[in-house]
Amino acid sequence: MSHAYVFPGQGSQFSGMGKNLYESSPLAKELFEQANEIAGFRISDSMFNGTDEDLKQTNVTQPAVFLHSVIAYKILNGAKPDMVAGHSLGEFSALVANGTLSFEDAFKLVCIRAKAMQRACELNPSTMAAVLALADEKVEEICAKVQAETGEIVVPANYNCPGQLVISGSIKGIEIACEQLKAAGAKRALVLPVGGAFHSPLMLPAKEELAAAIGSTLFNTPSCPVYQNVVAKAVTDPAAIQHNLIEQLTGAVRWTQSVQAMIADGATHFTEAGPGKVLQGLVQKINKEMLVDGVS
Repeated sequence: MSHAYVFPGQGSQFSGMGKNLYESSPLAKELFEQANEIAGFRISDSMFNGTDEDLKQTNVTQPAVFLHSVIAYKILNGAKPDMVAGHSLGEFSALVANGTLSFEDAFKLVCIRAKAMQRACELNPSTMAAVLALADEKVEEICAKVQAETGEIVVPANYNCPGQLVISGSIKGIEIACEQLKAAGAKRALVLPVGGAFHSPLMLPAKEELAAAIGSTLFNTPSCPVYQNVVAKAVTDPAAIQHNLIEQLTGAVRWTQSVQAMIADGATHFTEAGPGKVLQGLVQKINKEMLVDGVS
């Protein structure tokens, strides 16, 4: 019986996030102020008082979700995970929880990643779409077919749970793929209100910038394995963790496969640390017998 801690990614943000932690915990207040200094602006003000629109900006969203998640985890005095994982951005939070990265270094990397991704989005107008109730293999097949026939980029991006796969690519490529996916029997193929093609080759400019920053950051040997998005298996080697974290920017988030691997390796209890309950829902859709809870 193992206890897994999981950390959410972009999309879990909400106005007022983290305010209760700031007001109730001296440790939380200290970490928020530290983050404000590193960020060069009061990200705490954006989190506590910003509108939903303010919080949708990638360069605000990512540090905000990371900060909320890590502080929620750190307030769990004595929490010792047997394994950790994070969904996309959440992988950085997971690496703080298992000691691979210091809070300061991880927050700096998240800020660099967010700004680099924002710039990549502006360079290449692109988007993502959620595909429901179609086999992963069929979605993969149609994405490959659209790419081959049109030259447009369309790739599977987030394997969230069985029957829910998010695709990523150029605006035209996603539109064509959505038509074909619906024709193939998808219950829905819905373009998402996002400003970029995350986890696709269109993030290559951001990947190069992040790789340089990760290469100059100290990665420690973790206290427990991290199940990384791109390989969906336990990783403990710091050099491999660095490599996988870089590859994640243009590679798929294999969340379904990661949770299945954690369960195969003994996980019976999943705790989501951070805003929202998205991952708790996904874990239960992957395996309804799991005990899930959260701290926010």
